[in-house]
Amino acid sequence: MAILDWIMPGIEGIDICRRLRHQPTSTPVYVIVLTARDAKEDLVAGLESGANDYLTKPFNREELRARLIVGQRHVELQHRLAERVSELEDALSRVKQLQKLLPICCYCKKIRDDQNYWQQVETYISRHSDTRFSHGICPDCFENVVKPELAALAALQDDQVTG
Repeated sequence: MAILDWIMPGIEGIDICRRLRHQPTSTPVYVIVLTARDAKEDLVAGLESGANDYLTKPFNREELRARLIVGQRHVELQHRLAERVSELEDALSRVKQLQKLLPICCYCKKIRDDQNYWQQVETYISRHSDTRFSHGICPDCFENVVKPELAALAALQDDQVTG
């Protein structure tokens, strides 16, 4: 919290207000301008500069105390709000991480999308990114799948020729 007079040595209180409001900060500052300037246009200028409250001199001590209590509540609410925003940002981050999980069939390797449709891995990834695919055969699949299929095909052709 800050209590600023309008007229201060070196810089005016409302200029300090403007600077405070233009600086990004995670700590809210509650500003009360306490000044002898009592014209309505001064009050408007003070609040437009970023002051949260405006009080004229001579001031009543009880009124200043009450306004400080209001300011304290305001700052506490701002802190609680900042904590809640931080909690929500953390929760959103966890949700985004969960969205990165892909339900995949352990047999055919199709992926289930958000509408509960199953599709080929390539189709799913292509729809959700700028990825393009080229296809090949890995050495394990060549040995375990392609070679036996080629051998079976060759055996079938030999049977047809001799049969």
